[in-house]
Amino acid sequence: MFSHIIYSIFSVGLCLLTGKVIEAFLPILPASLYGMMIFTMLLHFKILNAKRIQPCIEWALANMAVCFVPAGVGIINHFELIKAHGFTLVTIIFFTTFLLLTFVGLVYQRQLNRQQLTAIKEQSK
Repeated sequence: MFSHIIYSIFSVGLCLLTGKVIEAFLPILPASLYGMMIFTMLLHFKILNAKRIQPCIEWALANMAVCFVPAGVGIINHFELIKAHGFTLVTIIFFTTFLLLTFVGLVYQRQLNRQQLTAIKEQSK
């Protein structure tokens, strides 16, 4: 089990470090996002052993709530600000969420239609 932990930390750390290097040359996205994309590709192409990483990822997901404690404390510390601008914040959150869900749904539907058209064309050959 200890070797799985070391393997997981090394894998994630190496991906994050690679993301930091990429960000230095291409500062379009944050380094952590580059690192996540690299990590996902390495898992997808089976360069990293997913079975060795899985126990650590499951542990991290089970304890993820701890990561949200600082955000909750921040909300409580700025309660007066939220009280003054709460309606505006909630309106913006709902509006942008609606826009994002609509956009993702339309893109998914378009991609699904393309795949169905491709399948129909292949069947007709």
